Amino acid sequence: MTTSDIIQIQGSSPDFETDLARQLEELIPEAITDGKVDVAKLRELLADDAGDENERFGLFWPGKRRAMRAAQEPTTATLKPMKDQSKDWDTTQNVFIEGDNLEVLKTLQKHYHNKIKMIYIDPPYNTGNDFVYPDNYKEGLAAYLEFSRQVDEGGKRLSTNSDSDGRYHSRWLSMMYPRLKLARNLLTDDGVIAISIDDHEADNLKRLASEIFGEGNFLGTVVWNHSKQTKNDEPFLASNHNYVLLYRRTAARSLLRVPRTEDDNRNYANPDDDPRGAWRSGDVRSPSMRPTLKFPIETPSGRIIDPPENGWRWTEAEIKRKIESGEIVFSPDESRIIRKIYLGDQAGRIPESIWAGERFGTTRSATAALKELFGGQAYFDTPKPVQLVLGLMRMLSQDDDYRSFTVLDFFSGSGTTAQAVMELNAEDGGTRNHIQVQLPEPTEEGSRAREAGLLTLAAGARRRIELAGKRAADVAIAESDPGDNHLDVGFRSYALADTNFSKWLASSTDDSEAIAQQLLGLRASADDEATPEALLSEVLLKQGYSLTETIDQGDVAGLSTWRVAAGDVVAYLDEQTKPNLDQLRALAESGARKLIILEDAFQGDDELKTNLVQLCKTHGVELWTA
Repeated sequence: MTTSDIIQIQGSSPDFETDLARQLEELIPEAITDGKVDVAKLRELLADDAGDENERFGLFWPGKRRAMRAAQEPTTATLKPMKDQSKDWDTTQNVFIEGDNLEVLKTLQKHYHNKIKMIYIDPPYNTGNDFVYPDNYKEGLAAYLEFSRQVDEGGKRLSTNSDSDGRYHSRWLSMMYPRLKLARNLLTDDGVIAISIDDHEADNLKRLASEIFGEGNFLGTVVWNHSKQTKNDEPFLASNHNYVLLYRRTAARSLLRVPRTEDDNRNYANPDDDPRGAWRSGDVRSPSMRPTLKFPIETPSGRIIDPPENGWRWTEAEIKRKIESGEIVFSPDESRIIRKIYLGDQAGRIPESIWAGERFGTTRSATAALKELFGGQAYFDTPKPVQLVLGLMRMLSQDDDYRSFTVLDFFSGSGTTAQAVMELNAEDGGTRNHIQVQLPEPTEEGSRAREAGLLTLAAGARRRIELAGKRAADVAIAESDPGDNHLDVGFRSYALADTNFSKWLASSTDDSEAIAQQLLGLRASADDEATPEALLSEVLLKQGYSLTETIDQGDVAGLSTWRVAAGDVVAYLDEQTKPNLDQLRALAESGARKLIILEDAFQGDDELKTNLVQLCKTHGVELWTA
């Protein structure tokens, strides 16, 4: 038996620094020496393309290097299933995750890499009263809050990251950098991220996002009129707007479009009964100088029309083709050329950059709507209106696959994005799904939320999703044919937690004595108190399976096993019960492509392990251990 016969599940999230070096080795092999990047050689190879180190342009702040390392540092954390706080666990494709979003984003990298079509986030605006996220969830939320002076000894909330602090902007940028870096990895090539912000950090956010996503991938800024009322306490200008910055992952996203309205279509008609439908006239002149496209055009009657100053939009051959197909026609006296722009070719219209509160909601209307949803109680401060997120989603919803994509919100707050996804699905029959991530920040003592049993913001968000889901389902049922409603209003709930496997706990930053002590304390590979569901969830997550895989518990030759992805994977995760050879043979013959088994299930019996290796080889099964 060799080590290659059994594949060890990797205990941490991908090591992005190593992955980057591996990509460099493929692109520039001569810059890799003894498995390491030769920086001097790389600089030599890129000499003509490298900028002057002394005259670089960019965004710099104290702590930036540490923020970059925070994005690259792998995590051994896992996501623990919370079935008792979920809805429709067995059927839903939606996910709600409770925990620090930096670590959560790392746990999502393996499966969700390049799979998220849209990300919307409403991060802290750094007003001096915002919650700043911890960089190490293992400290525990309560300890972190007190350490960062966000609560006093009695647990009362205090102001944090005050603008009188010398690193006011730097701390905020260090918090945002690794999260945006990891978020970019998750976007599809044509994916878009939308980030809400106000004037406190709008300029810094734009520079930061341009660095991470690339200046050429900046799509624009939406100015959202969030309030109809003006404030009298502003020193200079009464601010009644926020911004939404839009970036794409790559140039694969070439358009943003929103649904057309009747007003958008009022200039289209079909006076000549064109079989292709209504049309409007368009310009045939080139918008810029094109000397090679300056040639005369002959009309059907033989009249010659001279080229415009800049030339035509198309080549002579293309124009002749369009005349023959009827896409280009002439006025009755043949003095003008008319290009037909067909309504049927318009997938939507270009969205405007100013979004009025009357159409996209205001902070006040969002609070009122949420209050009404909760039966007259206001449990959240300054929620975003559902209409705003709906407007952003509709800009992507003009694609062919617009009815089915994943939306991620890792600053979930009250759960506005989840509600927007369900409402849009109810409206157009789509099957979009959402992933929400929210830190379990405690609600204030004596608050209405606390009195209602909502001890954390995450608990409040889950409750909102349940209420909004019921309402969306009622709408979908009322507007669909009987038996035709498949609206997903459920969610699988998870909580960020330490790994359940002791052997994965050691960090690369631990000193040798700490590692030695840990090894001495190991009695089993898995935590004895970990539930089978928690072990399975971690193993699948680190294998790259989604958080909504179809999972069935069953029996194979008397062994309690899990079947995943319609039997593609069979997992045996009981280290207390040692299987016999006949039972292992049944596992190998179960029809699975992959078998996962706990290392300690063999209980030190190397011969039994060797037999399983041979059985798996015989039946073409991949054998993985954790």
